[in-house]
Order: sequence, then structure tokens, then C-alpha cells
Amino acid sequence: MFRQLLDSGAQALTLYIDGHAVKAQPGDTVAAVMLRQDSPVTRTTPVLGNPRAPYCMMGVCFECLAIVDGVASTQTCMLPVREGMQVERQHGKRSIV
Repeated sequence: MFRQLLDSGAQALTLYIDGHAVKAQPGDTVAAVMLRQDSPVTRTTPVLGNPRAPYCMMGVCFECLAIVDGVASTQTCMLPVREGMQVERQHGKRSIV
């Protein structure tokens, strides 16, 4: 659905989504990278487990929450990618542990 416009001079970064290596460009947000995946789902709702994906892309709706580098409920639309970043889809409510 979404295609990346490549910058020929940019050095690609590698981040990991649910343990799978994914390429990204500097300046991409984690949410933008997730929208380019086969499954753009970033989380499931706490009560019914319904899938959610990035929506507003400006930090208002909180649909893009995921676990990033071990921190749950991170707004992925506001977070630029970094080399080696670990992203996990968040299932259900946030764990306190």
C-alpha cells in the first residue's frame, strides 16, 4: 500500500520488527516503516484484541503504540528510526514489568 521514495544518497539503516530485519532510511519514523510492512499493525486493543495501525502520524491518536527497545506504549509516529532499534508489536494492555 505504501511505497518508500528512495534517497539515492542516504545510507540505509537496519531495525528489527518482531525479530525480523527491516531496512529504513534516516529520517523515517518507526510508524512509517511499519506501514510499509505486509502487516502494518502496531498493537492490539486491551479489551477485545482488535488490531490497530498508525493513523494520524502526528502524535494525537495513539493508534501507533508499540514496544520500542523494551519501552511499551511508545508513539512510533513521533520516533525516528535508529540503527539496530528493536520494535515489537504490542498485544493487549501495557505490561508494568
